[in-house]
Amino acid sequence: MDAGPDRQHAARMSITLIDSVGFAAGALTTGAFVPQVLKSWQTRDLSGVSLRMYGLFTTGVALWLAYGCMVVSWPIIVCNAITLALAGGVLALKLRHR
Repeated sequence: MDAGPDRQHAARMSITLIDSVGFAAGALTTGAFVPQVLKSWQTRDLSGVSLRMYGLFTTGVALWLAYGCMVVSWPIIVCNAITLALAGGVLALKLRHR
């Protein structure tokens, strides 16, 4: 049974809209880490950064990245790969300068 061209077109548009929302959400939440990374990198002062929190958070982001790869969701993959690099950078600085 063919879904018909109108339904197929609507399905492609929905996926594009869904991915657009995912990328927008990911860009905002990932972008939220940039000021912390820049401040941490410039000052090397991570006294206000919780090692336990960043360790747990970075592990969670790595799991979200793995999940995104398993379900092949590009917004999840791209945004969590970037967030993992940023959070991992802060975590590495915290470990290095504690």
